[in-house]
Amino acid sequence: MREPRLREIDRRAFLRRLRPVLEVYAAAMRPPADQLPGRHTIMDRHASYPGFRALVAERRGPLPGLPPAVRGFAYGFHGERGQWWHDVVRGALVQVGGEEHAAGWLDDPFEVAELHVHPDAQGQGLGRALLTGLCAGRTERTVVLSTLHRADDTPARRLYRSVGMVDLLTDFEFPGGGPRYAVMGGRLPLAPYPAASINS
Repeated sequence: MREPRLREIDRRAFLRRLRPVLEVYAAAMRPPADQLPGRHTIMDRHASYPGFRALVAERRGPLPGLPPAVRGFAYGFHGERGQWWHDVVRGALVQVGGEEHAAGWLDDPFEVAELHVHPDAQGQGLGRALLTGLCAGRTERTVVLSTLHRADDTPARRLYRSVGMVDLLTDFEFPGGGPRYAVMGGRLPLAPYPAASINS
């Protein structure tokens, strides 16, 4: 069986892949089924944000002519005021450490909105390759993201720490309820380790 190949894709290619991307999201996150249409709308909107960049890990289809199977994906964009996540997190960081603290992390951020690997393909280094590939060459000063908060550590948080990211908020509840998150941030470029291979 062929290993998934990492590829950078443009906005139009990302939108064409929204269905398989959402399937990976659903398998990895296990959200209630009624939340998926809303997630589709959010991802569609994110693709129009400034500095949008997306990567997919795809495996060639089992038969000639069939589309490749998405095994993982990640995307992000330049964060700025007026974006929902950015404004919520900025407000929380101001409460924790003041305006200067919030500005230090969110005045020039690359925001990783989603990074997911299908459970069948986890443990193969795809998450690490997606993260480093996504952040490679970005000109922003910082990278920020949110990840599920658990009482015990998670593979995702260990990955983010391994490239120099730190906790900015923990056990954080976004407006509207739902699971608790940790918001993490790091300085760009990420702490070094073997670079991902990207075939564009």
